[in-house]
Amino acid sequence: MDSDRSPGSPEAIASAEGTLGVLLVGLGAVSTTFIAGVEATRRGLNRPIGSLTQMNTIRLGKRTENRTPLIRDFVPLAELDDLVFGAWDPIPDNAYESAKVCGVLRPEDIDPLADFMRGIEPMPAAFDRAYVKKLDGPNVKTGANKRELAEQLRADIRRFREEKGCDRLVIVWAASTETFMKPGPAHDSIASFERAMEENNPAIAPSMLYAWAALMEGVPFANGAPNLTCDIPALLDLAAEKDVAIGGKDFKTGQTLMKTILAPGLKARMLGLHGWFSTNILGNRDGEVLDDPESFKTKEESKLGALEYILQPEMYPDLYGDMYHKVRINYYPPRGDNKEGWDNLDIFGWMGYGMQIKIDFLCRDSILAAPIVLDLALFLDLAARAGLSGIQEWLSFYFKAPQTAPGLYPEHDIFIQHWKLKNTLRWLMGEGQITHLGVEYYD
Repeated sequence: MDSDRSPGSPEAIASAEGTLGVLLVGLGAVSTTFIAGVEATRRGLNRPIGSLTQMNTIRLGKRTENRTPLIRDFVPLAELDDLVFGAWDPIPDNAYESAKVCGVLRPEDIDPLADFMRGIEPMPAAFDRAYVKKLDGPNVKTGANKRELAEQLRADIRRFREEKGCDRLVIVWAASTETFMKPGPAHDSIASFERAMEENNPAIAPSMLYAWAALMEGVPFANGAPNLTCDIPALLDLAAEKDVAIGGKDFKTGQTLMKTILAPGLKARMLGLHGWFSTNILGNRDGEVLDDPESFKTKEESKLGALEYILQPEMYPDLYGDMYHKVRINYYPPRGDNKEGWDNLDIFGWMGYGMQIKIDFLCRDSILAAPIVLDLALFLDLAARAGLSGIQEWLSFYFKAPQTAPGLYPEHDIFIQHWKLKNTLRWLMGEGQITHLGVEYYD
């Protein structure tokens, strides 16, 4: 069958009416570009290009039925006019000042929004320079221990909800990459995690404080950086206990986006790969943070994983068993947010003859990330209203290192991710799944 109805979809999804508060951890290039883009769209000054929720269609039923509504007309999503924004950041600049410093948007695009953007001032951040060595600022919280800082974040969430009259909230981490960290005893259970907060254990990174606060307040949380954050037993258990949706990790924007597009094509044609060398130059705050080896290690782990999972060298050793994969990120201030990614692929085909593919991707990180923030906010809110909790693997489409259930390998193929996302939306709305078998057309 080309379409086969799947049982078990939610009987009802709560209404999307009312105000949705989007709280952002970090008010830098990504967050200010996201906020400005939403406001420009609301004023009819621009279009939300890159956003599936706003611009993509979804096929329903058989091809002969010609049912292809926009996703936003198919599933009950919050309207852009119903979004309000807040943020935390160690740098006290309001959203307009921050956007000007970041330099992503042209003056003619940001200046008409100045009054609106100036109204978004960051709350003091739960920030510790030990985890992000290349960043500092005076707008930070103080407390006796990490548990106290996390409780202050919870108070911020409640106050923002009340002051903005929010019916629902989502939180998206759009801040810097923290130093590399592995799960340890402090992360094993909710009790050990909370005890570690009270003891100021270094195993509890700032991103974990935001995630804990969000879960305790029943707010869906998306992790847009490669930090460990929610990918630990304690916070997975807490998400299950509180019935809160989570998703992560690390926004899939430039070079990794290209890898998850190209690698499935090479594998589909059974073309071999000797090596893939990737290097980047980037000059924004993210580039400066990644200039620190400990933060780069966290990003490197995220960027290296996609190829191995897509190409499955253990299954195809003749094609990918000796593949060499190298990633470099170089901080280059003159480039600002306009990252340039160079890739060299040494591939081989019939009778082992070698070929090369070379890519020079001059991308804009925040321009690619902003629609991801919008879609994650709207889809996580949808998940919450549909009663979904825990890891939302159907949102893997947006992440470099998709979070999965323990013991389950992540799916990195962007086409499978896209298919999974749309099939989840069909399932939520009681529509049949699309399998693309299509034999019925030829009976």
